[in-house]
Amino acid sequence: MLPAILGLSGPALTAAERAFFRAADPVGFVLFGRNCADKAQLKALTDSLRELSGRADLPILVDQEGGRVARLQPPAWPPFPAPWRFAELYEQAPISAIEAARANGEALAVLLAEVGINVDCLPLLDVPRPGTHAVIGERALGDEPTRVAALGRALLDGLEAGGVCGVVKHIPGHGRARADSHEALPVVGASGEELEVDLAPFRALRDAPMAMTAHVLYPAWDAARPATVSPTIIAEVIRGEIGFDGLLMSDDLGMGALSGTLAERTAAALAAGCDLALHCSGVLAESEAVAGAAGEMSAAVRERLARAMAGIAGKSSAKSYEELAAKRDALLAYV
Repeated sequence: MLPAILGLSGPALTAAERAFFRAADPVGFVLFGRNCADKAQLKALTDSLRELSGRADLPILVDQEGGRVARLQPPAWPPFPAPWRFAELYEQAPISAIEAARANGEALAVLLAEVGINVDCLPLLDVPRPGTHAVIGERALGDEPTRVAALGRALLDGLEAGGVCGVVKHIPGHGRARADSHEALPVVGASGEELEVDLAPFRALRDAPMAMTAHVLYPAWDAARPATVSPTIIAEVIRGEIGFDGLLMSDDLGMGALSGTLAERTAAALAAGCDLALHCSGVLAESEAVAGAAGEMSAAVRERLARAMAGIAGKSSAKSYEELAAKRDALLAYV
């Protein structure tokens, strides 16, 4: 398998994509709004990806957070509350907020599993600070580490109960960034001591099955390289201080925070210690460039992948989306 997760161009595989993906055999795929028209179409697409790969446990990812980050949109799919709503409830009733977040995670899983999606890039464990760029905003689960960790755990548990694997992001923390890493490289000048606040939720959820890196420069740890391409940060901070031993993927390698060609970015991320390179555009020539630089997947990465996917094997919710959403909404009505 190719240690990469790649995007698709549209709502169905093209002939060229079929030929390329069959030969390259990427670990998995990531879907965006361009790939998601309605339930029947999306299920046909995910079925075709599994048939092509020959793997029933093929990871198929989506960013379905709720609020403004939602690839599956109405009217085909219902809207979900922004993560910040659960943080607001936590201020008044922590236990109710945790129950609401767990129900929300399971409701998400019910709808995703129905269309063949088994990995949701959620929850954010970023802890916003004064001046944080709006790219995080309402996507955060609060601005206090204990709250973020508690709600993040509830979302992970809810997703898993419904047969969907969660991805904690953006490790080791995007909450202090004052730039949007889609457009430019954020530089976080906080000291190592100050950054303990950012690490705390990730440390609390270090047993999460998957995590996604931050394209952020932290001079306190590495003055030259952002986390995604920093061997120092991945080995000493993410694997070391945080203690994360799950499957580590890069954030999208096409983002403006990184420099160099896509091949160079891919090679740098994997050499730094990312298990998988994530590339989302769906442009075939770009996917080919990533594939050309990715090399072979190691035995250690295969083990982490198998462990992550085994955590959701055979699981599906015994509850309906309507039941779970009603519970969530009744709890959120208190704020």
